[in-house]
Amino acid sequence: MSRTAVSAPGKRRDRRLKSFWKRVRRPLAESRFVKGAIASLFTQAMRFIRLTNPAVAGSIVFAGSRYEDLEPGIIALWHGQHILLPAFYPSRTPLVAMVSRSADAEINALVIEKFGIESVRGSGGRSDTRQMDKGGAKALIALKKSLMSGKNVCMIADIPHGTPRESGMGVVLLAKLSGRPIFPGALATSRRKVIEKSWDKTTINLPFGRSAIAVGEPIFVPADADETEMENKRRELTAELNSATAKAYRLVDER
Repeated sequence: MSRTAVSAPGKRRDRRLKSFWKRVRRPLAESRFVKGAIASLFTQAMRFIRLTNPAVAGSIVFAGSRYEDLEPGIIALWHGQHILLPAFYPSRTPLVAMVSRSADAEINALVIEKFGIESVRGSGGRSDTRQMDKGGAKALIALKKSLMSGKNVCMIADIPHGTPRESGMGVVLLAKLSGRPIFPGALATSRRKVIEKSWDKTTINLPFGRSAIAVGEPIFVPADADETEMENKRRELTAELNSATAKAYRLVDER
């Protein structure tokens, strides 16, 4: 019997499975029940990872620290390194997080809400704030109102599918508009899986290890900052975020 004849039934089966998946994928993606169930599974997994990764010496404790004295503030993180933050959020101050408006990010919004974190849908990275769309501008206004009401906010600093670990202007602009400090933060666990092919080196945190949170020097942006100073603050934020990230990984990897 030829190899082609043997493999033909398998190919037909694969085509039928792909056709079936295409038919059910959209209804599943639009089902609130399915999305809620997936979000619940992620939430429980994150709590389990948090429980099985005790903090190492040197990990930041907000209570009674200078960071707590400066709250409310803007917590800035890198893409791909932020996934577990809702389970590890260290402050007692209520938190509002910016989440992408994409359909894929809807489950992210559901997950963080299960941790008691409010979400604002928008895109705030932006290399040039003059090109910010209407949705992004509305999101920044909502985040500013949250800060004014005494809540911390969280934003991802680098631009989706841009240069990883290079801050955009969105966080800097919010700091300028609100007068509140930026807290450049990072979270790391000793057991992790890095998806090397992802643009941002997405890191999946695993259970049964050690954890650390590191925060860089708070960054203030003057209300009258011009373009040159804004660019300097953007570079400062990039440097502080990279420094905090390196420190968090150093803390969990040291034995």
